[in-house]
Amino acid sequence: MSTVDPRALADVQDPLDNSDAKVRTFWSDGWRLLKRRWQFWFAGVIIGVFTLMAIVPDLFTFFGPAPSDPDGVNCFLSDARKSPGADHWFGTDKQGCDYYVQVIHGAKVSMRVALGTTIVTVLIGLTLGGVSGYSGGWIDNFITRIADGFFALPYLVGAIIVLSALAGTGQRSEWHVLMAMAFLNWPSTLRLFRSTVLQTKNLEYVQAARALGASDSRILVKHITPNALAPTLVATTVGMGTIISLEATLSFLGIGLPLGTISWGIMLNEAQQAAIAGRDLHLMIFPSAALILASLSFVLMGEELREAFDPRLR
Repeated sequence: MSTVDPRALADVQDPLDNSDAKVRTFWSDGWRLLKRRWQFWFAGVIIGVFTLMAIVPDLFTFFGPAPSDPDGVNCFLSDARKSPGADHWFGTDKQGCDYYVQVIHGAKVSMRVALGTTIVTVLIGLTLGGVSGYSGGWIDNFITRIADGFFALPYLVGAIIVLSALAGTGQRSEWHVLMAMAFLNWPSTLRLFRSTVLQTKNLEYVQAARALGASDSRILVKHITPNALAPTLVATTVGMGTIISLEATLSFLGIGLPLGTISWGIMLNEAQQAAIAGRDLHLMIFPSAALILASLSFVLMGEELREAFDPRLR
């Protein structure tokens, strides 16, 4: 009669015992797909570089741009309008200031405005979209009609009106541009989140929470919002690239940040006359390249998030 080694039995695991198995969730599955895609890491690296430029520009350059250099230590008129070279990688502007330094410091305003606008837009859109989609009835009709009114307003016209109202007779500031863009962008976030809430509010787990006596606010915050957040996250990431372009467009047209501010849009505004004349093209090329690369990195990141978190694409 053969005997069974107890040590062998100890190594046999009950197939029904899942105590050591990792719990797979919607977000963990999305991350598992994301980390395998080189496009996600490429976009993440580019976004990280521009973020570092905005937070710690000294990592990329040793001195500041012209407005922070009132004594002209790093600006020489004798070096004005120089083409890119070993001494000045991106050339110099009409005042002889290093253009590479200005492009680096220009990321600060663009990234700050994009992040601030996105935060305000998401807070307003999620709050009103959640209340509208979950409540229904006259509350839903009232909020959505207001949002439809914003959609009917041309963006540039609305920006001029809002910026004029915020700034009054004074000089426009970064805060004015941020609030104006958030004021015009929140309806798109509201519409997207509202549609997702409408799809999820009648699902079984929401009905179970309601049957257990959970309040409407708890159901909306604890049960619906976490499960309806993925589409909004994707749209918000893509929207940050759009906001960077919109800020540059407003500044380029002269209705955004004031002249003298170090931003990519202002740099393009100041370089347009020289570019039209066919000279000093480097003044137009380098801020344009930074603007395009920053915008495309957020768009690419948004597309990667969409493919990872959209169940229909898995």
